[in-house]
Order: sequence, then structure tokens, then C-alpha cells
Amino acid sequence: MCGIIAAIAQKNVIEILKKGIIQLEYRGYDSSGLAIINDKNEILRFRKEGKVKNLIKIIEKKHLSGNIGIAHTRWATHGKASIKNAHPHISNNISIVHNGVIENYKEIKKYLKKQGYQFSSDTDTEAIAHLIHFTQIKNNQKNNLLKTIQYVTTTLRGNYSIVVMDSNNPNILLAVRSGSPLLIGIGKQENYIASDQLALLNVTQRFIYLQEGDITILTNRNINIFDKNGILRKRKEIYSHTNENSISKGLFQHYMEKEIFEQPDSIRNTLLNRLTSNKTIHFSELNTKANKILFKTEHIHIIGCGTSYHAGLVSKYWFESLAMISCDVEIASEFCYRKFVVRKNSLLLILSQSGETADNLTALKISKKFGYLGSLTICNSKNSSLVYESDISLLTYAGIEIGVASTKAFTTQLTVLLMLVAKFIHLKNNNLKLEKKIVNILRILPNKIEEVLKYNNIIYSLAKKIFNKKNIILLGKGEQYPIAMEGALKIKEISYIHAEGYPIGELKHGPLALIDPKIPIIVIAPNNYLLEKIKLNIEEIYAREGLIYILSDPFTQFKNNHNVIRLPYIENLISPIFYSIPLQLLAYYTALIKGKNIDQPRNLAKSVTVE
Repeated sequence: MCGIIAAIAQKNVIEILKKGIIQLEYRGYDSSGLAIINDKNEILRFRKEGKVKNLIKIIEKKHLSGNIGIAHTRWATHGKASIKNAHPHISNNISIVHNGVIENYKEIKKYLKKQGYQFSSDTDTEAIAHLIHFTQIKNNQKNNLLKTIQYVTTTLRGNYSIVVMDSNNPNILLAVRSGSPLLIGIGKQENYIASDQLALLNVTQRFIYLQEGDITILTNRNINIFDKNGILRKRKEIYSHTNENSISKGLFQHYMEKEIFEQPDSIRNTLLNRLTSNKTIHFSELNTKANKILFKTEHIHIIGCGTSYHAGLVSKYWFESLAMISCDVEIASEFCYRKFVVRKNSLLLILSQSGETADNLTALKISKKFGYLGSLTICNSKNSSLVYESDISLLTYAGIEIGVASTKAFTTQLTVLLMLVAKFIHLKNNNLKLEKKIVNILRILPNKIEEVLKYNNIIYSLAKKIFNKKNIILLGKGEQYPIAMEGALKIKEISYIHAEGYPIGELKHGPLALIDPKIPIIVIAPNNYLLEKIKLNIEEIYAREGLIYILSDPFTQFKNNHNVIRLPYIENLISPIFYSIPLQLLAYYTALIKGKNIDQPRNLAKSVTVE
């Protein structure tokens, strides 16, 4: 969850660190901090609660200079958001920043207290700093920080990444990756470490992604990487075609707004070179072995968190009704902690934007002990842990998504899932006519998204009617039910209004008790085979004086056509993707009117790398 950046160079690294933590703020914004080693080999540390801008104000007044430094923006796990809990943490000559959770920190802390160490924070991170210093002194390793860290990592339990700076060794940076993502940026006579390449795009486009268990030791000229067994390794260097301009908001007020309006192009990029002239699906990622796994698949077990979970729920309707493959969908954090039965010839399918979500990675690790045919990840990050550790991976090409509330990652996941459905139809030779129909409809999807985005002013008008409400209910049926859940999640995330998504047919089994003239009820009602059932449920709400707003097409008539939001006609197959767009806009405009921090909603972070 937290954001880490570190740099070592022949020049002053302060500007690199400042720009880096600004770009990493989406990973956590409870507090932030920065430390450097100056020319007197002293550690200078500065920390501040709240947004990164609070820290930057302090730093800019200090006129600091140092050739080596570390910085951190925090999402609180152990200990509340406060200055004393902000990173970096220091133990004598050792200063560290940390992302993740150390599960056995209480035992470490208890032991170190007996050795005379005093703790000034409530974090697990401070225990790591003291343990490194203690080990260094105990083993007489003042000049061998690498050996010290290699020993310390055998003691720590949990998922984490750490960057260590030592004022006794001011010409090296040392970093560890154990479960949480970390990468190296390569510069000219300077090198960097970060949680995400976003932090470094202003200084380099050359990266090395550390693998699980790697320990790296950097100078301004050299990079050495040791695996978990202490063997020196050469890891692949990757050139990123993402540049600093691509993460600008441009003319948009917020990243979320920009990312909503980028969806036509994100979907085009995701479809690119995957729809053949023969009206079939071509995934270049699928080799012969992968195709054999898919051919044998008789059941799909989907795992995801939050928005990705909702995408999985939509695809369950597609897999079962179109590809005739049974499908179950589960929240990753629940899957990880229950006993389960693996069905015959079952494929584990994991959905993730970042590919670093701790619950998803735990689920994948657990699944390898059971009898799945294999694992398939659909992900927006090519170099992520999930992609690396899965048997098969299919990429979405949403582009970088910075807004905490996911938008284009969701619709591109659904796009890949529908393509995967068509691929299964082809492999199993179920219905080639249906496969071609899916391909034809996918071709027009980006244009349909462009059409509905032009209705943003109508959605803004709806937002003005609901922004001051305390509760909102969203209703859908069939594959629109998960879209109602996703719309409710977006409203909760960024406007802080309590919103719930329900299947409309379930109203009579409890939720009707909530209906009154004050609670807005938003109904997704496309013109499909379920429409007549939806109309009956709408009448039940009207009978109880419910305040209804209906999202539908230009032609469908209702008994009461008041408050019907008329959107362009859409083919039923892609209607879940289509109808998610106005709900994203509704959440955005509602939060905008309320004056909320849309890109950085309270208590949340973009990449959830802790359980």
C-alpha cells in the first residue's frame, strides 16, 4: 500500500525524492517522510502527517543536499496516522522505509527491548530498523550491510519490501523484496529504487523488476542483485514506453475524470490485434500448453477483490450462458481462509488491476497445493507478481490508472473476459456463429462508450439531485446486478454516501422496508429479456412512494416515464460494460459537487499490498 522511493547519485537527490513521492501519493497519504545522508555522514529526517504537500513545504525551506536518500508515503497499518509512525524510521546509523506487514514484529520488539532498544512508534517498521542495527553490531558487520540484511530477512515473517540506508556506509543503498513489489531504476551515474515506475519516469525509462526474495545493493554506478539463496543474479532490464507526460491530468480536473474519458481508447488498445479478420479471437499470449489447459477446462473459479470481484460476477453470466462452462466467483480474502473443494478440470482465474494485491497473491499460492488445471491471471501490469507466478496471463491495456476508484481497469477487464468467453466457444466448437457475433459487437464497443460519454451533462444533472442524500440504492437484474454493486462501490468510495447494490428481484425479501420518498433508487433497465420482470419490480417501488431514477434506452416505455434517463441503445451482450460508464460519471459528479478529494479518498489506497 505504501509508496517507496530511494536514490543514490553523484548529485543532490532531493528533487528526485520530492517528485517521486508526489507521484506515489496514490499508494497512501496518511503521512510521509524523507531522509538523506549529508556530506557529514549525518542522517537528516523530516516527517509530516497528511498529504505529501505538507512534507514538501518543510523540505523546500531546508535547502537540503545529499547524494543518497529515501522517502515514503504511508497508508497506515500498524499504528495510527501520526508523525511518530511516519517513515523513515531510524536506529542509530540505520534508516529504513518499508511497505507491507511484519507478522512477527511483536516477538522481535519484545526481544529487542530486552537488549536495551527503546521504541518511539507503534509500527512494525521500527522493529526492523532496530533489528538491523542490533544484528550489525552483534555480528561485527559494520562494513558488510549485505550480510546483515541477508541474516535479518531470515528472521522476518510476512510480505514486505524494505530499503535501507546506513550512515556508516553512505555510498550504498540496499533493498529487499519479499512479497511487496519493488523495482530498480537505472540512470547515468545514479540509480533508484521505487514501489512503482511512476515515481521514476521523470528520471529514467530503464527498469529492473526485483523477483521474490531478491536483495539488491546499489551504488551510483553499480547494481548487484542476490536471490533468496544469496546467489548473484542478472535480472532482465526492461525499457518502459510510458513517459512522464502520460501520467499528467492534462485538461481534466481529476485523474478519475481523465480515466473515465480514456475508456474508448483503453478498450481499443485492449482489443488491438486480438480480433481477427475471420471474426475469431487471437490472444498472442496463449501458447500450445495454455490452449490445452483451456480446452480441458470444465469449470472456472474466479477470484478478485473489490471492482475486480464485480467484473468476475458479470463474467459468470457470460461463461455459463454463452460458453456453457460452469463458473463460481469469490472474494479473494474469503477464499484464502476457508476449506474448499476443487471441481474437476477447474481453472483458477484471478482478476487484478495491479497484479500485486496481497489477497490475490495468497489465493494463487494456496491454489497451487490443490488440483486446479492451472491458473490464469487477467491483469493491467505486465511485470507484476501475479503475471509472473500464474501459468497463463492475459493483459488488459488500460494504461496507467492513478485514481483510487477504478474505472478503465474495470471495463478493460470485462472486455478481456468477454473475449475469453469467445475463445472458449472457439476451442470447444460450441457455437461459431455466436463467436462471430461477440467479435462483431466488441468491434463497436469503443464507439458505443464514446456515445454514452456525451451524456455526461445529463448524468451531472442527476448528481445534483442526489448529492445531499445519505443513502442510495442501486438495482439491477441478471448481469446488471453486479453493475449495480459496482456503481454503489464507486459512490461509497469517493462521495462517502452509503450506497448499496441489490438484485431488483430481492426487494420483496427485505430491502423494500427501506423504501421511502427520500432515498434515491437507481434502476438499470436495458431493453432485454428481463425487462418485463424489472418493470414489475419498479411498480412495487412506486406503490411504496419510492424515488426512482431509471437508466434505459431511447425506446423503452415505462408506466411512469418520469425520471427516466435515456441513454443510447446498446446490444445486450456488451450492456454491462456500457451501463457501468454512467454510474462512474454519477459517482464522480456526486463527489465533485460535494467537494471531496476524488483521486485520494479517505482511508483508501490504489494498490492493496497488505492483507
